[in-house]
Amino acid sequence: MEKRVRGIPAQWETSDDKFDYVPLRLPPNVSRVTASMRLAISAEFGGWELSRVRLYPDGSRRVLLKRKKTPLHVTDPDGIQH
Repeated sequence: MEKRVRGIPAQWETSDDKFDYVPLRLPPNVSRVTASMRLAISAEFGGWELSRVRLYPDGSRRVLLKRKKTPLHVTDPDGIQH
């Protein structure tokens, strides 16, 4: 049985030897512009790129970020709430 990362849909593949993945949940009160800015900051300073986004009817978003694995990176991006 494949280990599933908590908080992401089952269809999102996260078992990859080349990339690290981190799931995020953005609450409904986060605007599209604010979400975009938060993700851009993660990309600029943490090396993360957007892998998947799912928007739910209540306005919340599930986001999956990825970046190439290197021994220098930490597991989670700093300053991002899960």
